[in-house]
Amino acid sequence: MSAEDAGNARPVLIGVLALQGAFLEHRKMLEGLPGVRSLEIRGANDLAAHSYDGLVIPGGESTSMALIAERSGMVEPLKEWLAQKKPTWGTCAGMILLANHAEHTKTGGQTLLGGLDVNVDRNHFGTQLQSFETKLSMPAVMEQVGETGEPDLVPAVFIRAPAVLSVGPGVQVLAEAPSKRQGGEGKVVVAVRQDNIFATAFHPELTPDTRCHRYFVKMVREAKA
Repeated sequence: MSAEDAGNARPVLIGVLALQGAFLEHRKMLEGLPGVRSLEIRGANDLAAHSYDGLVIPGGESTSMALIAERSGMVEPLKEWLAQKKPTWGTCAGMILLANHAEHTKTGGQTLLGGLDVNVDRNHFGTQLQSFETKLSMPAVMEQVGETGEPDLVPAVFIRAPAVLSVGPGVQVLAEAPSKRQGGEGKVVVAVRQDNIFATAFHPELTPDTRCHRYFVKMVREAKA
């Protein structure tokens, strides 16, 4: 086995925040990858109980997730996790929670964990009835984890999805999609990375494509090395 193959098989433990949303789908995708084990995190004790190598904050309803996190005492432990620069991936609602700024939130604002230097527009792509699936060009992801014979585009499911309206200087744009609010003429950012944080406005866990999960696991392994 080469050093690269050994690194790709190195065991990692990834926590999946299970307050609300598509956490089971993420766990299924993660545990289908070599050397990956996942556990559900439902409270501060769960987060402290194991030495996690990475954390996934799934899609769902960001306001509900924030309220549950507040009531269960999870907000500060999650902020402490992020302050330690540990690998973290937020999908859809998870992207909103990781953002430093968010627009069109509930009256009075919404609790954000922060750490990701972006401004997101909550529900940018409309209501549940306006959900859609498309395919995205993600060359930086493909460069890291793409395999021979895989399609060039990555399938993406958007459900009441946010969009990134602006990014800070340290944020890498990984994918864009047509903006529904501009008649499809302009584009908005729908996937980014900033150091240890990966965020997607869409739901890779609701497709059979594992490349976004492989990309995050590679982030986790590189941070652990």
